[in-house]
Amino acid sequence: MSELQEKILAVLNDGGFHSGEALGSALGVSRTAVWKQLQKLATMGLPLESIKGTGYRLAQGFELLAAVDIRAHLNAASPRHIDVFHSLESTNTFAREQAAKRDYAGSVVFAERQTAGRGRRGKEWLSPFGASIYMSVLWDFEQGVQALQGLSLGVGVAVRRALLELGLADVSLKWPNDIYVKGKKLGGILLEMVGDPEGHCSVVIGIGINVSMPIAIGQNIDQPWTDLDSELLTAFSRNKLAARLIDEIFTLLADFETVGFSAYRDEWESADAFSGLQCAIITPRETVSGVLSGVDNNGAVRLRLADGSIQRFIGGELSLRQV
Repeated sequence: MSELQEKILAVLNDGGFHSGEALGSALGVSRTAVWKQLQKLATMGLPLESIKGTGYRLAQGFELLAAVDIRAHLNAASPRHIDVFHSLESTNTFAREQAAKRDYAGSVVFAERQTAGRGRRGKEWLSPFGASIYMSVLWDFEQGVQALQGLSLGVGVAVRRALLELGLADVSLKWPNDIYVKGKKLGGILLEMVGDPEGHCSVVIGIGINVSMPIAIGQNIDQPWTDLDSELLTAFSRNKLAARLIDEIFTLLADFETVGFSAYRDEWESADAFSGLQCAIITPRETVSGVLSGVDNNGAVRLRLADGSIQRFIGGELSLRQV
């Protein structure tokens, strides 16, 4: 996003109408230059309203994320940094880069738009401007990958708690990293490790929550989906939601290395979207069918096979499907 586009957004963030002439005068550019940048912002998905003779404004009810507003809504967490960008390649990529450059552990980054958002197994994560919460948390662990078993499921519990606080009902979880509402995907979680798998390492925890996904873009999503605007009957603040997510995730992370996923297993299983259903686990080598029978203390999914035996699967290049 260009410097001029950033400046235009800063002016429009007051929610009022601004004429092209007034914007140009305030920013030291021509009215035509402002118009061209507004067109580019609209193609990014920015919800703009225009009235001839009055000017331009952000669509009513649209709220840009702001670090100061997010901090104002926090209850318990105290992130080292909260960075908010209008556009990034990926919040996970930014957090990974910061981990190599400076002391960024315990920090959070948000983006209004991702140009190369990604999910598990390299899938594209559609990330239009202001349509979702795109965020990543960087956290340090001292015990390597052993301390991370079940972490993506634990983060799912934390995200679900934040959504319930927001007033959302029927929030469920799909192994290993999806957030569901009424059988439709609302969001997902992506964990990436940086550092020594046997000792001190950092983990980037990426989270995406659909807020107001444009129908035209949603048509490119390859599974049933929903967003908060469709599920909540009352208006809500994206900055407040961001704060609730930080509070719950930081609370989980504070003692996860000590208590592990076992402390959250019962809560996760109570919200399991596919519990007791006939499912298939798809691996690079085979497809195994059975009845989903919860998870173990390490976060491995349990599948009851036709002969009554239990087979466990954990992480990696696995996919869970209802059959």
